[in-house]
Amino acid sequence: MSVPDGSGAQRTVRVGVLGCADIAWRRTLPAIAAEPRTRLVAVASRDGAKARRFTDRFGGEPVTGYERLLDRTDLDAVYIPLPSGMHARWTVAVLKSGRHALVEKPLATCRAEADEMVAAARAGGLVLMENLMFLHHSQHEAVRRMVTAGEIGELRSLSSSFGIPSLPAHDVRYRSELGGGALLDVGVYPLRAARLLLGPRLDPLGAVLRMDPALGVDVAGHVLLTTPRGVTAELSFGFEHFYRCSYELWGSAGRIVLDRAFTPPPALRPVIRLERQDHVQEFTLPADDQYAAVLRSFAASVLDGAEPLDGHDDVLGMSDLLDRVRTCARRIP
Repeated sequence: MSVPDGSGAQRTVRVGVLGCADIAWRRTLPAIAAEPRTRLVAVASRDGAKARRFTDRFGGEPVTGYERLLDRTDLDAVYIPLPSGMHARWTVAVLKSGRHALVEKPLATCRAEADEMVAAARAGGLVLMENLMFLHHSQHEAVRRMVTAGEIGELRSLSSSFGIPSLPAHDVRYRSELGGGALLDVGVYPLRAARLLLGPRLDPLGAVLRMDPALGVDVAGHVLLTTPRGVTAELSFGFEHFYRCSYELWGSAGRIVLDRAFTPPPALRPVIRLERQDHVQEFTLPADDQYAAVLRSFAASVLDGAEPLDGHDDVLGMSDLLDRVRTCARRIP
């Protein structure tokens, strides 16, 4: 990593980007450019013209070919926004090259891949962080404080949904060989919200995955989970829905509702709705930029040794939960 030069200059993480995905263009590269402790050095694509389009906007050098990016000697970390089916191969390659890795969600398509990636990070003493941005928004901590304070009594259940309209026919999320499907793309949000709000000990009681026979991927799904104490989570997701991303916590004395739970724009002031008997309150929170927060957290982990918000146990537990959901799921054409 770059170090102070004696003039008091701040240390920065020199970042390379492996792939030119839409999420990198819209969200992560603007955050890298805005974060004082990260500096974009190079962007790699199999298509040199695509890499140059990115560097013309965000800076850095265009690189043709993923291997050539890893041959560079001026990188401390690599951001990997490739399709999820390619994450394991290239994340392990990045870690074995001695670079820290920020990997687009989902980190892995299964527990076996996550095990390999975490093992490589531990062997090299490197940061491995999943870019699941919503976890870094302050609205969720506000919700957790309200639950802990007993605002809705004893927690009984969580319901959460994340659905988006149909994707273009050529979208990589419809390609099974690249780790496509609704569970891995939008389903991970309500699943991770359940782990955040109910704790890591979650067991799938049942699941339905609606499959597209021609594509060979799931386009929608529904999952029922339970904690050891019987608090349940009912989760829905899909690619063919009116847009919705929300969750609701239902307790013995009230409920909490949060809309725009997973993709709030940086300027949005989130509203938490608290309902109790004959009483409704709405709490408007300060705006928060979860995209910037991810890069701050990643830089702090690399430069300061701070523990990532999602540590190794978290990413392994999440990958394990995905495996168990798929195992119990009934697949319906």
